[in-house]
Formats: sequence, structure tokens, C-alpha cells
Amino acid sequence: MAEREFILPIRVYYEDTDVAGVVYYANYLKFYERARTEWLRSLGWEQDILIEKGLAFAVAKVEANYRLPARFNDKLLVKTTITKVRRASVVFEQQLVKDDEQQTVLNTAIIKVACVDMATMTPAAMPEYLQEEIASAWC
Repeated sequence: MAEREFILPIRVYYEDTDVAGVVYYANYLKFYERARTEWLRSLGWEQDILIEKGLAFAVAKVEANYRLPARFNDKLLVKTTITKVRRASVVFEQQLVKDDEQQTVLNTAIIKVACVDMATMTPAAMPEYLQEEIASAWC
């Protein structure tokens, strides 16, 4: 099964950095969140529509590897692939790379998101149609 990659270009703004002009470590997670949101949107799903249906995706686990710093005004690419789809969760591999010829990897992460029932905030199976769409986008 060949994996598809979703790529979101971003630029580092001053608000993303610390006083030294380096991206604050927690902001990498925000970049990854934006990419997952845009990926879901590219499938035709808005998160507010899912919430209206009583479902949401919540981050259940993060494993991040900080290799090199991103800096103020850098042009970056957030690369996202799916590594596993289950009834109530999706596991993503994400990378933050410099948008240049070398495409230097600055950060990598494995992020598991769980589908949750908004009323109880407990894990819930994704509707079959959504699970199928996500699985078909994966391969």
C-alpha cells in the first residue's frame, strides 16, 4: 500500500518564536495541528461539521523529535502521512522541513488522534463512511 503525503506550506511568524527568533517548542504541535486540519478539509470534512454530529478528534499521544530549530521568517513544509487507521483512531507521521532545495528535516512527530463522543469525551468509533474516506486517502 503506497502512502499519500499531504503537504502544507507555512511561514514562521514572529509570534511563533522566542526572544532568540527560534520557534518555541510547543508551536511545532500547532503547525502539525494545522496540517491535519487542512488535510481533513482536503477530504471535504470541516471539523465544525463533525462537532455538530457529536464527534471530534482529540490528540491522544505525541512523540516528537526536535532535530534543528526553525527560525523567524523561515518558509517551511509540514508533511503529513497516515500510518494507521482504526475504528476510533488515526496515527499520523508528520515532518517539518525547510522549504528549500535540501528540504532539511527540522522536526518529526508521530501523533495519534482519537475520535471522541463530544457528549462524554470518551473514544467513539468513526462513522463507517468517514473511516472509509480516511482509509482511501491513505492508500
